[in-house]
Amino acid sequence: METDVAIIGAGPAGLALACALEGSGLRVTLLERSPEASIAEPAFDGREIALTHRSQAILRALGAWERIPAAETAPLREARVINGATPFALRFAPGGEEEPLGRLVPNHLIRRALFDMAAAGRDARLVAGRSVTGLALLPAGARVALDGGEDVRAALVVAADSRFSETRRRAGIGAAMLDFGRTMIVARVAHERPHEGIATEWFGHGQTIAMLPLNGDVSSVVLTLPPHEAERVMALDAEAFGDEVTRRYEGRLGAMRPVATRHAYPLVAVYAHRFAGRRLALLGDAAVGMHPVTAHGFNFGLSGAEVLAAGIRGSGRDPGEGGALARYASAHRRATLPLFLATNAVARLYSDDRAPARLARAALIGAGAAFAPVRRAIVAGLMDARPADKALAPAGAR
Repeated sequence: METDVAIIGAGPAGLALACALEGSGLRVTLLERSPEASIAEPAFDGREIALTHRSQAILRALGAWERIPAAETAPLREARVINGATPFALRFAPGGEEEPLGRLVPNHLIRRALFDMAAAGRDARLVAGRSVTGLALLPAGARVALDGGEDVRAALVVAADSRFSETRRRAGIGAAMLDFGRTMIVARVAHERPHEGIATEWFGHGQTIAMLPLNGDVSSVVLTLPPHEAERVMALDAEAFGDEVTRRYEGRLGAMRPVATRHAYPLVAVYAHRFAGRRLALLGDAAVGMHPVTAHGFNFGLSGAEVLAAGIRGSGRDPGEGGALARYASAHRRATLPLFLATNAVARLYSDDRAPARLARAALIGAGAAFAPVRRAIVAGLMDARPADKALAPAGAR
């Protein structure tokens, strides 16, 4: 099988890159081990994605935003960080009548919209239900071996196959992996009191609990616990789970009850040692797998696809040209490394229940509450209102 760009992994980042390359004249092949039905109609997985303004612009440029029902998106008007029993909260909100910080969108709906756009194009094809068994990266091209004995020959291979990327490992690229030793439980809950569009991240003793505001009196709870405790909470029946979340959140939103399935994920952050190599680029979580506390991981996947697509389009007829890949790797590292390091430092500090750490984070929240310029800078980063690259627009829309 011959192609120009082979993307391993048909998750959001891989699909976004395929859509961004539509109309470039390049043949794009998405290789995905899961069956096509699970990609075309992804199941609800509990994850609500806080999309920055730039990410929304990228999805609009790709034609995917219009495919997400507006009623399924919810404005994020303010974010608050609370530490233990302190009366202070670090508050992040746009000033005046500005747009909200971002919008919360279910992960499975973003994936479905991107799949629909990729399937509607002429240049991308999906090879689903096939696992990659080998990888050869050569000066003149790359070869991807599939189960069943078939090979895919490409000018460029893009690894977009999760933070535990097998493709990254086969390419001999290491990664810094930080296992927080915690499990993240996500679920939608209805509650008695309105959330007013405010997201909260509360670092309590032995737990971290976030509430993400959805439409109506419904929030997505993100509960981070030690694995043994998470197993117990996951095993509770619906009524007991609602009582558990109500108790852990100290009744701030009144009584709660689950209104959807709950899901558990291990909490591991990943940062690849390199984002590119000979005939290879890393994208999405295969390059940067973020701790969710700053909600930037998914957004980095979309912005990475934007930058990589622009580089590929500008490289002439050879999408695997080394200079373009090096420029992508450099740009993506500059955009992601500072926040990756800062996020991990914050996550480690706020998950440490020892007295010195509790005092330090209380001091940080108090200082942050006092310095408006710092808060404004963080809000600007959260909103990220830069426009999408016009080159991303599908051929028929440009």
